[in-house]
Amino acid sequence: MAIRTIRTIGDELLRKNSRKVDEVTDRIKILIKDMADTMYEAEGIGIAAPQVGVLKRIFVIDINDETGLKVFINPEIIEASGKQEDVEGCLSVPERNAVVERPEKIKVRAMNEKGEEFELEAEGLLARAICHENDHLDGILFVDKAH
Repeated sequence: MAIRTIRTIGDELLRKNSRKVDEVTDRIKILIKDMADTMYEAEGIGIAAPQVGVLKRIFVIDINDETGLKVFINPEIIEASGKQEDVEGCLSVPERNAVVERPEKIKVRAMNEKGEEFELEAEGLLARAICHENDHLDGILFVDKAH
């Protein structure tokens, strides 16, 4: 188990755009495992690669439901509908929460840790978490969208 340091607000790396992953190598698989370990250790429900100092288009999510850990590589939100407002927090913005508006439902296309492409329809908390983590890949923090 490798726990990585979580970058926090003020770190310029969090404001950069992440690069596409060309292939799922052993190094990428180690990064994904480390990201999951780091997220669980910090008691979060999602973490993106830039938050652990790697500018790759990868994030992991586990909203504590029966489906477990979900890995998203090169994610693309291809549909979004409805609206939901709720309080969000972030491992990179400690001790700060704010209300953020997100889509109620989304459809995302990505690759998993095996390099297989998939599409997932999500709503509620999962849709919110995917949108939140996807923003990290473009250098956007939830405080930028807070009311």
